[in-house]
Amino acid sequence: MAQQGLKRDLSNRHVQLIAIGGTIGTGLFLGSGKAIQLAGPSIIFAYLIVGIALFFVMRALGELLLSKAGYQSITDIAEDYLGPWASFVTGWTYWFCWIMTAMADVIAVGVYVNYWFDIPQWVPALICVIVLLGLNLLTVKLFGELEFWFALIKVITILALIGIGIVLLVIGFQTDTGAVSVANLWEHGGLFPNGIPGFLLAFQMVVFAYVGVELIGVSAAETADPAKNIPSAINKIPLRILFFYVGALLILLMINPWTELNAAESPFVKTFSLVGIPLAAGIINFVVLTSAASAGNSGMFSTSRTLYNLSKQGQGPSQLAKLNKKHVPANALWLSAIVVSVGALLSKLIPDQAFSIVTTISAICFIWVWSIILICHIKYKKTRPALQAKSTFKAPFAPFVNYAVLAMFAGVLVIMLSADETRPALLLTPLWFVLLLGLYGGRKKRSN
Repeated sequence: MAQQGLKRDLSNRHVQLIAIGGTIGTGLFLGSGKAIQLAGPSIIFAYLIVGIALFFVMRALGELLLSKAGYQSITDIAEDYLGPWASFVTGWTYWFCWIMTAMADVIAVGVYVNYWFDIPQWVPALICVIVLLGLNLLTVKLFGELEFWFALIKVITILALIGIGIVLLVIGFQTDTGAVSVANLWEHGGLFPNGIPGFLLAFQMVVFAYVGVELIGVSAAETADPAKNIPSAINKIPLRILFFYVGALLILLMINPWTELNAAESPFVKTFSLVGIPLAAGIINFVVLTSAASAGNSGMFSTSRTLYNLSKQGQGPSQLAKLNKKHVPANALWLSAIVVSVGALLSKLIPDQAFSIVTTISAICFIWVWSIILICHIKYKKTRPALQAKSTFKAPFAPFVNYAVLAMFAGVLVIMLSADETRPALLLTPLWFVLLLGLYGGRKKRSN
């Protein structure tokens, strides 16, 4: 009974909020501080550019998912269009992506808890992993409900922030750093205070901020009505994300000059501290704490489902394909949780560098996954005319926009190579792909 398969217990509202919860998290609430320091107010343009690019990735993914009833994940698509090696490498890389992202989330939990309590960052990080493991070992529906409420808190908070910011702007509220004003966007060095180089260097963290937009692909197997819910989610989520990111960051940068924010703190918490509302700052810190937990929750969900699918396809240990009585891949969850707990260890060993390292690796690996989606869609356009003719959810401007987005991804990697902080992670990450190709080659040789 327990091995019948994953239960389709996620409704449309669950899918919508899973995508929001997995994306609006640590990258925005903590990582944007670093991005703002690099780019200044021009960070708004970086979020717009990456957000639009990823909307096209999602449209390509949506068309592919709906083109064949048997597709349940990105790895299914990769195998169909590029072969077993692509499925193997992309599947395990996608798992690794979310492992790194979940590590970043639990590291962030440690940072946020330090706002109230002077305890080692690794302690709350480890507690977070244990709690999320326990919650995910229950039912899929519970995961959906938790993510729904986590995401709802984030949405309400950002809307409240935007509303409060507009009021402060209208009344010309005076903070310790001056008046709340639109002019704060350009009066402190201009829109591009650190020039084009600073603007470009911020793209790594901006890319990381958007990781998870494709989570809808992983949750497709547990969607009650994929043909209806996937297009709805894909068409609505990107615009909402752009609103939340761009709207929230615009307000932050108008309330206080960008020079008052720093990379080590959440700019959301810092803004309310500078405004002189310590209680509000504490509330916002609680929200960003739950936000990190929410993103970690999505990460735990995603990694376990990816391992489950890989193992069902014979690309991983068969033990990871086993479900418990609640139709949850418990073994896969345990393995993912153990690896994610390395984030707590990094918080102990290198607390100042841990977040930057894991976010860089995560961004690089997600660029691989997103690129695979675009390449598969290009091949779909070239080789499956019959499927295209029947498609009711065609990706716009394909395949030309696919090539444009791939070029942008290549540019981001070049930028990472040029930056001292991201170069080591970029140079080390290819070892992961070498390892996977070696494992795939050995596996193929044994099967022959």
